[in-house]
Amino acid sequence: DAPAATNAVDGDAVPARHFGIILDPDDWQTLAQRLEAQDADFIIRPRTRFAGSPGEQSTLLVRDPSGNARECKSFADDAQIFAKEASA
Repeated sequence: DAPAATNAVDGDAVPARHFGIILDPDDWQTLAQRLEAQDADFIIRPRTRFAGSPGEQSTLLVRDPSGNARECKSFADDAQIFAKEASA
């Protein structure tokens, strides 16, 4: 198999094809802790992406049992879900 295509996102190689879900911050934290405790097959370990910038988010990527990439993320402010850096 050829390696999966990825896109660079805030220093991470994110699989170009993946399914995502947005959780509230408490649910995201609970999920991240459970996955870490179970030694999940992380593609990207739980972390904060775009810290201090528009679109700041908690994120993690794991593989499901079929090998598909699954992203789980959370925003402290839902208005920032599609936020981008302001252009200069």
